[in-house]
Amino acid sequence: MPDAPKLALPDRVAVITGGSRGIGAATVKMFVAAGANVLFNYQQNRIAAGRVLNECGTDRCAAVEADLRNIESARKLIEQAVQRFGGVDVLVANHGIWPPEDVPIDRMTDRQWSETIAINLDSVFGLVKHAVAQMKKQGRGGSVVLVSSTAGQRGESFHCDYAATKGALISMVKGLSTELAPDRIRVNCVAPGWVATDMAAPALNDPVTREKVFNTIPLRRVAAPEEIAAPILFLCTEHAGFITGEIFNVNGGAVLVG
Repeated sequence: MPDAPKLALPDRVAVITGGSRGIGAATVKMFVAAGANVLFNYQQNRIAAGRVLNECGTDRCAAVEADLRNIESARKLIEQAVQRFGGVDVLVANHGIWPPEDVPIDRMTDRQWSETIAINLDSVFGLVKHAVAQMKKQGRGGSVVLVSSTAGQRGESFHCDYAATKGALISMVKGLSTELAPDRIRVNCVAPGWVATDMAAPALNDPVTREKVFNTIPLRRVAAPEEIAAPILFLCTEHAGFITGEIFNVNGGAVLVG
């Protein structure tokens, strides 16, 4: 009987953003367990980043404090991965913000709009730009996974800034997948719904809001971070070698009924 297929990335170098907690931390741990060398960033929470490093070990995992608010900071992160591990084979753009307060568009401040666009979209552009340049230089292909959302597909009332950025990521995936296919660089997207993370905690900890959220999910629960990390890992392995330009929905069926 043949061995069961394994999700492995032996000696590949991955850059994973937002890796100190939530989906990012779960992804970092899975990638290291799969044999990859991982560099991840964190914004402020050095203690949480340290916990991830302690669990993964510093021989194949490194953490960098980086505030991803512009293209320049993204360039530096890619350069640090090359310096630490000798290249970049995988980029997982997982970081982002979701302003938790409902804000009608006529009351949304210019500052909120600009900050959401800068963090959720501009820095992703920078990461993809410089990671792809490195992958082309290496000449061995690569994989890019952008983390979008159900909001990027169906919108989200009172969160037009967030939905706009996540929809833009989906468009980037579709265009880049055909652009980069000749270079053997695959580009895909994982689109979570509600996940039990710090970002979602204010809403999920409120009983009324929590019930409303569950009513929008056919499986009647939110995801664990590991349930998002596993599809991200799969898309970067050889088992997904013929998949590019896809939106992998991991949201308990919510995108179908919203």
